[in-house]
Amino acid sequence: MLKLTDIALQRGGRTLFDGLECSLHAGNKCAIVGRNGIGKSTLFGLLLGSLQPERGSISLPAGWRVSHMAQHVDATDRPALEFVLDGHEELRAVEAALRVAEAEDDPLRVAHLHGRFADLDGYSASAQAAAILHGLGFASTDFERPYAHFSGGWRIRLNLAQALMRPADLLLLDEPTNHLDLDATLWLESWLKRFVGTLLVIAHDRAFLDEVTDHTLHLSDESGTLYRGNYSSFERQRAEALLLRQAAFDRQQLARRHMEAFVARFRAKASKARQAQSRLKALERMEEVAPVYADSPYQVRFPTPARMSSPLLNFDQVDAGYDAVPVLSGINRGILPGARIGVLGANGAGKSTLLKTLVGALQPCAGAIVRGANAEIGYFAQHQLETLDPALTAFEQLQEARPGAREQWCRDYLGGWGFSGDLAERPCAVLSGGEKARLALALLTLNEPAVLVLDEPTNHLDLDMREALALALQDFGGALVLVSHDRSLLARVVDELWVVQDGRVASFEGDLSSYATTRIAAAPRAAAHDRRTARQDGAAARQREKPLRDRVRRLEDELERVTAKLTEVERPLADVDVYNALAPAELDRLLAESGRLRKRLEAIEAEWFEAQEALEAGSRSDA
Repeated sequence: MLKLTDIALQRGGRTLFDGLECSLHAGNKCAIVGRNGIGKSTLFGLLLGSLQPERGSISLPAGWRVSHMAQHVDATDRPALEFVLDGHEELRAVEAALRVAEAEDDPLRVAHLHGRFADLDGYSASAQAAAILHGLGFASTDFERPYAHFSGGWRIRLNLAQALMRPADLLLLDEPTNHLDLDATLWLESWLKRFVGTLLVIAHDRAFLDEVTDHTLHLSDESGTLYRGNYSSFERQRAEALLLRQAAFDRQQLARRHMEAFVARFRAKASKARQAQSRLKALERMEEVAPVYADSPYQVRFPTPARMSSPLLNFDQVDAGYDAVPVLSGINRGILPGARIGVLGANGAGKSTLLKTLVGALQPCAGAIVRGANAEIGYFAQHQLETLDPALTAFEQLQEARPGAREQWCRDYLGGWGFSGDLAERPCAVLSGGEKARLALALLTLNEPAVLVLDEPTNHLDLDMREALALALQDFGGALVLVSHDRSLLARVVDELWVVQDGRVASFEGDLSSYATTRIAAAPRAAAHDRRTARQDGAAARQREKPLRDRVRRLEDELERVTAKLTEVERPLADVDVYNALAPAELDRLLAESGRLRKRLEAIEAEWFEAQEALEAGSRSDA
């Protein structure tokens, strides 16, 4: 059993926990929920031992192995597959010991270690790591790419893959779905359902939590309450508790008013003085029941523009891609006012390419996009968070975007997006990812776009903000094109599905549930095929690169030989005494040989750079 007893902790002068209690049995899968800044990630720090409570204790069963998803790992040149395998530390330790035993020619030790290696499923470990990588959206050609060559979002996926590879009795995952697409999220759900250990997960994806968890720890008011059931069950139970609490508060206030009236009326009468004093003491002893403030802190809306073209835009046989190379071909689609379109597809299928072409960030390789006169687009993507001026506050950025707006209007508007009080006066440089996302969305609405194009808008947003966003999108009268791995948001705001697959954009006739079912059903077959072909794909890539690698090695060997020869020739030329003692003919010969070798060295170096660039270009194209 995992048990937290009377945990107290302050950070930065602020009390996060005071008397936190929780007990989870082996095999429980628990969501950790609560508003941003409440202490969810801090709780993980306590469980991992990187933080120590000021009071209380944390107990785990003896021998429990703990795995967690690192949020940051220093860049390394370890290939992706090897990086994931590094998560299995015990297996790596056996492999290292086996190399030592073989080098020392210790047959008994070697035999013992081979047995231990088999016990740890070492012979299937590479296939397991490959299956995890494929499930999280990596191609076989990515396996040999160094960790440092991946972007930030893909590094987070590798960190997650390493955590899943590590054998664990307790698995801690902090926002594992933030950088996943829908297909990878569905695969992760399937994996976590099969996980036999205890799981604690922080996530803001309602559908994901409903599928994966069977308990919910709600952190609030410096403590926590454990609910049995998934996230939706927690919401129902909490709503019922809040209603009961409000009713108790109302009854208590009525009783208090009666007592206060009695005391005020009879305090001065001697015959009633004893009763009045008794009522006063009862009032003092009465436990305060706080009123319930269950309303969301966010009040957001997307105003519907006064005029909209119909259609807003049309794709006419559009090929979309980069540098005249199509990623998607033959797109024939139209968007009308009021359209609610969810764009689905595996990672790398071309969803972002479609959206960038739609908003005009990419020009079509072929075909045309016909845009209406009243079809202004509001585009949100994660990279736009970086376009916010880090030196300006949310208030200043709003004033820049809406010159002449009254100060009170600006503050009211920002308050609806969660920027009230001091938060509106903080520079963007110190805002969290969720706060930057809220600000970018707030600025997006100012020009009343007719088409909202949102690419993963919920990353970093808490559940309250996701709820407010869903309500605002439901009320929006323009058109919506949405890419999201949050199925709860998709299910509530879209009624048309476009699937990006095999270079095409097609309508999906079923609903979101049937799409998820088809992807989950296809995943095991794809994973089995990937395990069989992963090594073959890697071998084929290595075979294609072999001539270039051989050429690079030959040139490196020749560089070494010519450099050594040049050093030998120039040694007497560098020694003043030897140089002065050389016969003129010998001096001329050495100088001519030095010049010839230097030219040869320059030619080899140029050829080596050319071969190395060709090899790296081949590796990138495979990836």
